[in-house]
Amino acid sequence: MSYQVLARRWRPKTFSELVGQAHVVRALSNALENDRLHHAYLFTGTRGVGKTTIARILAKSLNCEQGVTTQPCGECSICREVDEGRFVDLIEVDAASKTGVDDTRELLENVPYAPVRGRYKVYLIDEVHMFSSHSFNALLKTLEEPPPHVKFLLATTDPQKVPVTVLSRCLQFSLNRLPIEQIQGQFEHILGEEGIEHDTRALYLLARAADGSMRDGLSLLDQAIAFGGGRVDYEAVRDMLGVSASDLLPELLERVQQGDAAGMLEGVRALAEKSPDFAALLKDLLLLLHRVALLQATPEAWSASWGERERFEALAAALSPEETQLYYQIALVGQRDLPLAPDAQSGFEMVLLRMLAFRPDDGPEGQRASAPTRAAPASAPSAPPAEASAPPAAEARETPAPVAESAPAGEGNNPFGDWHALLPRLGLSGMAAQLAAHSAVRDWDGHTLTLAVDASCASLLGSLAEQRLLEALRQYAGELRLQWHTEEAADTPAQRQQQARMQRERQAREDIAADPLVQALQDGFDAELVEDSIRPVEH
Repeated sequence: MSYQVLARRWRPKTFSELVGQAHVVRALSNALENDRLHHAYLFTGTRGVGKTTIARILAKSLNCEQGVTTQPCGECSICREVDEGRFVDLIEVDAASKTGVDDTRELLENVPYAPVRGRYKVYLIDEVHMFSSHSFNALLKTLEEPPPHVKFLLATTDPQKVPVTVLSRCLQFSLNRLPIEQIQGQFEHILGEEGIEHDTRALYLLARAADGSMRDGLSLLDQAIAFGGGRVDYEAVRDMLGVSASDLLPELLERVQQGDAAGMLEGVRALAEKSPDFAALLKDLLLLLHRVALLQATPEAWSASWGERERFEALAAALSPEETQLYYQIALVGQRDLPLAPDAQSGFEMVLLRMLAFRPDDGPEGQRASAPTRAAPASAPSAPPAEASAPPAAEARETPAPVAESAPAGEGNNPFGDWHALLPRLGLSGMAAQLAAHSAVRDWDGHTLTLAVDASCASLLGSLAEQRLLEALRQYAGELRLQWHTEEAADTPAQRQQQARMQRERQAREDIAADPLVQALQDGFDAELVEDSIRPVEH
């Protein structure tokens, strides 16, 4: 038997199998159960959201041999014939190919005659907005007063082109675009039933690319299975969708935040080598900024489907909320202006240059005017305090201390012996500071510094962050090489900071619990102290 694509094999056959559109299912189910059926229904919505599928299920519900029902049996001859597209009393018409008035009159000639086998004769007219004005006029009278044995089910992606006279004669349902989570959940269900290996991150990429359409999503899923050789692999899906270039966006945003125009333009040129869709890339930049803003507002907003958490948290710590909102607004306007640019790459560059031009200036004492330290999310591994690690995000562009005039922080002949005391003096910021804070010294032989890095930050190796760390170390200690071991690094500055933060939280909870006013509220009003809501004041 020839292969049947997923979109057809997994097309819902009952209302209960539908993904989303609960408001439409509820209304139709109530109409069927209470025998309050309208003679004409109009289903509107973007492609692939279930308009024709719902119409076919409704036709089956009206004609099932078990009676009018919200749950057609699927076993009787009529249900099977509807599923197979050969039920004689279900007349499906593609209005895009039957636009002439003669076609419409021929279609309506058989309306007065009783159904051959079913309870109702159902006319399913897809893309009805493609009818000509004469065809709509021919349909109007029949649509207003059809025989009791006839039901009209109309579907369109463009209801604005349907005459008001037709709209007024129909019960209209607007179908929603499906959210990414629903599409991804259906993917997981289908692949589980099909026994196909898959990566959840790959399914998220496919669901996002589906753009609200389940049918488009299933077509992409079919393509991904073929591309991955029988499995849905994350790297393969990234290559298939051409989203590899978006991995460079966090680094590009860091260069913008640091005011590095030359580095930013070099980054765009590196992106251009991957031949990306710059319009799609700008959408990915908006999505990245949206997620950073969510993390800055509340760490609980994190979703595992986003990808590598460390990169998002590093950006959330490096940017102030004001900068994030400003960059988002600039990118949003840039999305509108991109088609007007001479070419997509220059338009994308202008969006980033606009971010550089309007980024907040430094304050009179080197402090950024709009970057309060409290803006960083509580769970973000933001740069550690001065005694343990790199400077916090608010001091990202302060001038670093002149390391050449300071004595080495090491022990004996090892200038890197006290890694925790050294980091604040390197003047690192952003993701370079995060890489250093999640590392620990393993060896120094006089020429090569060996560092152990947490696996969570291994993705930063080979990036601009590693290059900036190496440059800072060379400025401090002279020419050297860096060697890395990826492992569960112990006693890193980030771990010390986390331990200190946990200790501050424990102390804050103990102080609140011992407060006389809190105890009085507990005793007098039977109040309950929600410990998870307590946060120490960060200085």
